Amino acid sequence: MSTTLPAARKPDGTPAEPAGTGSASGGGARVEFRGLRRAFGATVALDGLDLTVEPGELLALLGPSGCGKTTALRVLAGFEQPDSGEVLVDGEDITRVPANRRDAGMVFQSYSLFPNLNARENVAFGLRVRGVPAARRRERAAELLDLVGLPEHGDRYPHQMSGGQQQRVALARALALRPRVLLLDEPLSALDAKVRANLRDEIRRLQLSLGITTVFVTHDQEEALSMADRVAVLNAGKLEQCAAPAELYERPATPFVAEFVGTMNRIPGRLTGSGTGAGGAQVEVAGVRLPVDGPVPGTSEVRVLVRPENLVVTADPEGTATVVSASFFGAVTRLHLDLADGTRVKADLPSRQAAELAPGARAGVRPAERPVLVEAVTA
Repeated sequence: MSTTLPAARKPDGTPAEPAGTGSASGGGARVEFRGLRRAFGATVALDGLDLTVEPGELLALLGPSGCGKTTALRVLAGFEQPDSGEVLVDGEDITRVPANRRDAGMVFQSYSLFPNLNARENVAFGLRVRGVPAARRRERAAELLDLVGLPEHGDRYPHQMSGGQQQRVALARALALRPRVLLLDEPLSALDAKVRANLRDEIRRLQLSLGITTVFVTHDQEEALSMADRVAVLNAGKLEQCAAPAELYERPATPFVAEFVGTMNRIPGRLTGSGTGAGGAQVEVAGVRLPVDGPVPGTSEVRVLVRPENLVVTADPEGTATVVSASFFGAVTRLHLDLADGTRVKADLPSRQAAELAPGARAGVRPAERPVLVEAVTA
C-alpha cells in the first residue's frame, strides 16, 4: 500500500499540496542511490550500490534471492535505513526522511488490503487519512478503479475478489495520492501465469500513461525484460550491469549477467592473441575463431558463453555432435546435443529445420560468427 498515508507535509516540513488536487499523475522523479551499504550482521545486503532511475522510467531490479534488490527498494521506501550512503529524489536527500513523509506509493506481493474495507474504501483510505472531503474521495477512487479496469468492483470486499483483482486494487490505492515514485515489490509472484502476464501488461500500460517513475523488484527475468526500460542486475549486494533489456541480453557485461539473464551454453575454447575488441583477443571454439568481447582471463583454456539461438546446427552424418532430445515450442524447437568432448549444449532452431534432427542424429555444431564472452576454467 502507499507509504505516504499518514503525512500531509513535504519532507522539509512545509505543507504539502492537498492530495487529490494535482494532475493525473505525480509526474516522474529522478531517483539516485549513492554508495548504499546495508548489512544484517555478517550478511551484506547492499555493498556500495550506485544507481540512478531517470524521470518516468520503469527500472527493474533483478537478481537471485538475497542479492539485495528488496533491501534497495525498502531503503528507497524508508522501511530500512542504510548503514552508509544516500538516497536522493530530484536532488533532495531523503535518506533520513521517515517513510510516511516520502512521496512514494508501494505495492506488495501480498496485496495488504484491509479486509474490512471494500475496494472503493481501500483505494480511498490514504485520502481519508489526509482529510480529503468524502465526495472527492469517492470521485478519486472511482477514477482509479476505472483506470485499473475494475469500475464495477467498488463495493466488493477483498475476499470477494480474485488475486489479480486484489492486486489491481492495491495498485490503485498506491496511486491515489499521486506519488512521484511507484515501488513494486514482486507484486505478481503470487498470481498464476495467465493472470500474471495480463497484469504485467496492465501495469506497464498504466506506468507509461501516467509517466510515473517506477522501481520494480522481481526475480523473474521474463517480467524484467518485458516490462522495464532498463534492468539492473544485482549479485551479492553489488550492481553487475544496468542496461536496456536488449543490450542486457545481447551484450551482458559479466558472466554472471550472461548466465542469469536467459539461457547460456558454456563450451570449452582456447584463447589466442591478446587484448580485447577488434584485432585483439580471439578464441578458438568448435572449429571456428571468434573475437572476445569483454574481459580476457589470464589463462588460455576458457569456457565460451554462447546463447542457444547463436549456435548453428546442421544435419551431418559425419558430424561430431549427437542430438539427445528435442523440446517443441511452436515456431522454435530447442535441441539438446552432446558435443564430441561430452559437453551438452542447447540450441534453438526453427521447428521446420529441427524436424530433420531427431534424437540420435549426427549434427555439426558451431557458434555464429559474432563476439563472445569467455571465462576462466575453474576446478
